[in-house]
Amino acid sequence: MPNQIVILDSYTLNPGDMSLAPFERLGSVTFYDRTPASKIVERSRDADILLTNKTPLSRETLAALPKLKYIGVLATGYNIVDTKAAKERNIPVTNVPEYSTLSVAQHAISLLLEITQQTGHLSKTVNQGRWVSCSDFSYWDKSSTELAGKTLGIIGAGKIGKATAKIAEALGMHVQFATRTGGVKELEAVMQTSDVISLNCPLTSSTKEIICEKTISWMKPTAILINTSRGGLIQESDLARALNSNRIAAAGLDVLSTEPPSENNPLLKAKNCIITPHVAWASTEARQRLIKIAATNVESFIKGTVVNQVN
Repeated sequence: MPNQIVILDSYTLNPGDMSLAPFERLGSVTFYDRTPASKIVERSRDADILLTNKTPLSRETLAALPKLKYIGVLATGYNIVDTKAAKERNIPVTNVPEYSTLSVAQHAISLLLEITQQTGHLSKTVNQGRWVSCSDFSYWDKSSTELAGKTLGIIGAGKIGKATAKIAEALGMHVQFATRTGGVKELEAVMQTSDVISLNCPLTSSTKEIICEKTISWMKPTAILINTSRGGLIQESDLARALNSNRIAAAGLDVLSTEPPSENNPLLKAKNCIITPHVAWASTEARQRLIKIAATNVESFIKGTVVNQVN
């Protein structure tokens, strides 16, 4: 009997523009676009192999799935799985590391460029007829900012941080890092002397709300904050107040603390705040890599060798 493979939430990975054939070659596959909490056990009951992106797999859920032999997370972060409970059952949990490094770095810089160049805004005003009715050959709402010679401070020196640094250096920026081992003094020094701060660190107990009223007070009034990592790195009310009071110049965010956000999230209406809906990871190329690596993870398990195991 072929392996019974269930994918609980395939839509964000593949809204219709990807082939999931790499999984279909490995067994009998059932795809669900999304799975509500009330149907997780029902849909997973016959699975030998269970794949999830953001659908949570708690200890209680795993206890109700006696056939389950393997869990594959279709992402790098795996906090949605109770890895300890899985390990107690000898169920390996794997993730997909580093598939989106270049895409996330590119998106971080794209947020920065939108803030400094106002490209999207200016295009919108042209479409609204402003250039047609303009008395001069050009116009702008505020001056653009040249990045060459500016300093980018990157919080986190992992692969994405280093890839972001490489692009920034190509634009003529100076780059400095604040690392986990550098401590508070290094963080303060980097934030005080940077024109742009990019968050590229994981969300842990020590980095939760690392951007807050205190650390924002270290930043230049002209500073720009970029976050393509995790929304929980920011105390959102503190950042909104800083933006609305011109304490810092602008923010470009691809992530928020709750996703999708509440309509009451203060950043949704904050001044000079550009927000994209957690899409830095989702380029066509990155998703193709994700599918390939995730399928290889499953194939390796079937053949008796577990790779990219996180528990």
